[in-house]
Amino acid sequence: MATYVMLGKYSAKALEGISAERSMKAAELVKNSGGEIKEIYALLGSQDLVVIADLPGTKEAMKASIALSKLTGVAFATSPALTVQEFDKLAGEM
Repeated sequence: MATYVMLGKYSAKALEGISAERSMKAAELVKNSGGEIKEIYALLGSQDLVVIADLPGTKEAMKASIALSKLTGVAFATSPALTVQEFDKLAGEM
């Protein structure tokens, strides 16, 4: 499993649908993509949400990102993430 950070921005329509039920549907959608949501945080500033999820790979992350946008109306920018320890090890191999 790989970790992905998904930064989300609400549309006006997405704001209307905020609910615990929609959040549960989002978690189920990621689970159906073979992954798991680790955390979701609401933010202040240029982004409204950050979703931290483990997914099997890039294809699954792209599918989950698109499906979440369709479900919620939130526009997501999704990026793979490594822990600093993993990054240090990778950088040390170069």
